[in-house]
Amino acid sequence: MAASLSYVACHSMISGSVHDPDKKKLSNIKISGKSSMSMTKKAGLLRHVVAVATTSVAENGSITLDQIRQNIPTEKQFVDEYRQGLIVEEGVGYRQTVVIRSYEVGPDKTATLESILNLLQETALNHVWMSGLLGDGFGATHGMMRNNLIWVVSRMQVQVDHYPVWGEVIEIDTWVGASGKNGMKRDWQLRSHTTGRVFARATSTWVMMNQQTRRLSKMPDEVRAEISPWFIKKQAIEEDSPEKIAKLDNNAKYENLNLRPKRSDLDMNLHVNNVKYVQWMLEAIPDQFLENHQLSNIILEYRRECGSSDIVQSLCEPQDNGILKEGLQEKNVGLCNIGSGSLNEWPSSYTHILQTKGEKKIDEIVRGKTTWKKKTSTVPFSMPVN
Repeated sequence: MAASLSYVACHSMISGSVHDPDKKKLSNIKISGKSSMSMTKKAGLLRHVVAVATTSVAENGSITLDQIRQNIPTEKQFVDEYRQGLIVEEGVGYRQTVVIRSYEVGPDKTATLESILNLLQETALNHVWMSGLLGDGFGATHGMMRNNLIWVVSRMQVQVDHYPVWGEVIEIDTWVGASGKNGMKRDWQLRSHTTGRVFARATSTWVMMNQQTRRLSKMPDEVRAEISPWFIKKQAIEEDSPEKIAKLDNNAKYENLNLRPKRSDLDMNLHVNNVKYVQWMLEAIPDQFLENHQLSNIILEYRRECGSSDIVQSLCEPQDNGILKEGLQEKNVGLCNIGSGSLNEWPSSYTHILQTKGEKKIDEIVRGKTTWKKKTSTVPFSMPVN
C-alpha cells in the first residue's frame, strides 16, 4: 500500500548508512522504519536539509529522483544554510555569501559580467524564496500567480568598480523598494567577504505582465499588500534623473546579424534570459577592444521580450564623449583613428540596440549603453616557484 511522505530531513544526527553515490543511485534509497534517508558524510560539507513535497511512495518503498525536492517555504525564513543566505536590514533585506567558481571567470581569472548578472538574478530569487511569498513561478508571489502575472525588468544599471577573482568569497546584499504605483525597484551591492571592498552596485526597475496576453498590468492590491512590507528607501546607485539612451539607426558602425535564440537561452517564462541580451550586445564590439578593456557601467532599457523564434540584430555605435588612451580617459576628443587597429585609442562608451527585423517592421528588444576602462592585470594568487 502506498504511503504519504510530506517531509524528509537529513541532518548529521539522523542514523543510517553512508550513501555511496558510486554504488547506489539516489532513486533507489529505501524508506524503512525510522530512518528516512541516508546522507553522504564528508568533512567540510554543509548540513543539508531536504524537504520532499507530499507525494505517494511506490509500493516497492523507493523514492524517485523527481520526488526529492525542497519545499518552497510558506513562511518567512531567516537563515538558509544551504544557500549561505540570511535576512538582514531589520528583517527585509537579503544577504548571500558566494564563491567565484572556475566557470564564472574569463581568461584573466576575474568574474565575467555575465556571471555577475547571473548572481544578481539568483540572489533576487533567493530573497523571494526566503520571504515565504514565492509561488511556483519565476519569482512571482502567490497573489501574482492567482492573477496570472509575472515580473519583467524594464530598466537596469550595473556599475563595476572591481571584478572579483576566481576563488574569492563575496557577499551580495539585495533589497526592494517602490517604483511609482505599479512598479518595484530592486538593488544590489557586491563586496568582498574578507575586506568589505565594494566590487559592484546595481539597480533595476520591474513591472508586471500578464502571462497570457503578454501585456503590462497594474499591480493588484493583494500583490501590493504582499510586497510593500519588504520595501526599503535605500539606493545602491543614486539616480536623480535616469539617463535616456538614444536610438540607433541601421547605419551603426558595428553589427552582428541573424542571431537566433537557442533553447538553452530561454528562462522559466519561455523568453530569452536577460543575460543573453548582454552577451549579444558585447559580441558586437571588436575583439581587440574587449581583450584590453573592461566594462565599468552598463545601462539597459528593455522594450519587449524576445522569443525562441525571433531573429535578432545587434547594433553598436561608438560615442564621441571621450577616448581611452594609454590608460587615461580624455573627454571631448574626436574619434580620429578609432577602430584603426591601434589599442592606444578607443572610445570610452558605446550605444547598443538589439532588435528583431520582420517583413513589415523592426521591433526593439533592448537599448543599452556601456562605459569602459583600461583592463588592469589581476592575479588571484601567487603561483608556486619550482
